[in-house]
Amino acid sequence: MSWVVGIDEAGRGPLAGPVAVGLIRAPESFDILAAFPGLNDSKKLTEKARERLFVLLEERVNAGDISYSVELRSAEDIDTKGIAVVIRDSIKSGLEALCDEEDKETKIWLDGSLSAPVHYTQETVIKGDSLIPSIMLASIAAKVTRDRLMCGVDAQYPQYGFAKHKGYGTKSHMDALRVHGLSDMHRKTFIHFV
Repeated sequence: MSWVVGIDEAGRGPLAGPVAVGLIRAPESFDILAAFPGLNDSKKLTEKARERLFVLLEERVNAGDISYSVELRSAEDIDTKGIAVVIRDSIKSGLEALCDEEDKETKIWLDGSLSAPVHYTQETVIKGDSLIPSIMLASIAAKVTRDRLMCGVDAQYPQYGFAKHKGYGTKSHMDALRVHGLSDMHRKTFIHFV
């Protein structure tokens, strides 16, 4: 059987929280757009629409139609290794989790400037998260997983408002950083004014 894998990341730019790399694996014959009505780039969808699509994704996984992985790497990893290295490592480990090493019939689609290890058949597409259905779905998986995590840690760090801004550099987040300093969730190499 021939397979497609879509890969995208969420959370490259925030000041806090992990980066998430989403990977979707589906049979080439599986019609992702038909199975996920309203699918689009996660950034163009409301939170409610993303959550609805993520529930559909979990239903399809449970039915055995497709599979997915979301690789999360911490702020500490990002500070230690750099964001590009962490994303590259996440792509590698996600592919190892989803794909059979012997399967040469897998085509990898990646968004933007991402790339997979060289032994995979792959294509990187600028704005792939708006054009390639498997990448769109990977962007949903990454974004929803990361957003849920940031909402979950909000109770542990209520002074920062992570549930609201998910770690991005909003005015309220910057103000909180000036008052409270850095938490364990923050990417120290991304913050230069505290």
